[in-house]
Amino acid sequence: MSVRAATLVTQVSQSPWAQARRRFFAGRQGPWGLAILLFVIVFCVLGAQLLPYDFYKISQPEEIVYIGRGPSLEHPFGETGSLQRDVLTLVAHGGIGSLMIGFLSAIGGLGIGTLLGLISGYFMGAVDGFIMRITDVFLTIPTLFVLIVAARILAEFGVGGIFTLLLVFVVFGWMGTARLVRGQVIAIRNFEYVEAAQALGVRPLRIAIRHVLPNAIGPVVVSAPFAVGGAIISEAFISFLGYGVAPTTPTWGNMLSDAQPYLLQGNWWWIFFPALFIILTSLSINMIGDALRDSLEPAGRRQ
Repeated sequence: MSVRAATLVTQVSQSPWAQARRRFFAGRQGPWGLAILLFVIVFCVLGAQLLPYDFYKISQPEEIVYIGRGPSLEHPFGETGSLQRDVLTLVAHGGIGSLMIGFLSAIGGLGIGTLLGLISGYFMGAVDGFIMRITDVFLTIPTLFVLIVAARILAEFGVGGIFTLLLVFVVFGWMGTARLVRGQVIAIRNFEYVEAAQALGVRPLRIAIRHVLPNAIGPVVVSAPFAVGGAIISEAFISFLGYGVAPTTPTWGNMLSDAQPYLLQGNWWWIFFPALFIILTSLSINMIGDALRDSLEPAGRRQ
């Protein structure tokens, strides 16, 4: 048997997910994206634990300096104006908050969307019509407006910060996934192996979970990184406008908002480093998403 034939036999014997994993790591975008994202995560987690500066510590009034200090050996990312906080420490703590919002909101939104899309596409009929009409209603509601209103209402009851953003991002972040999964499920439910399982008397719930969902989950996996990146960017934008998490809660968006008054004073480092980490995180997540798309939907299949 030739080497090419042996390779083809090995590829055929592998499961689709194993082949996708092999294609993912065979390219450049996937491994590089993972490496950058892991660097950001490790930097934030270890930095928040090991850096000698306390995020919550504020200078005494007589020590307050309204002009920040630039990068130095003692403070590689510089110090903020007003409270003289270490920017490196702020970036590490802020990264934990921003990454938590990104990952948790993506998990919640994708989970709800996948469940509703599976139910809608498999059972069809009145169930499908009801879920799709609810989806249409949610799609007409502007998320930014709801976020601002929800932040103000929940603040009256002493509830706010990360919880508010997560709640709004999850509640208004499932509709696209539901439509995507529904379309996949409608196509898969007519396949022969699904009809064979139905003829054998397998329960519909078992068919949907064991046979339909694993084959419909590919587009959800591809869209997951983009959902994480979108939530991180949205949090930064909302916080920059002043409607995000509380000022005492560290996020990259909050840092950008706090740095606005000092940018004209030359404090470029206060806004540069959190913006840099937002760009690195978004870039790495987009690279992972593109690599997942190419791995799960090779060029031949997309054409």
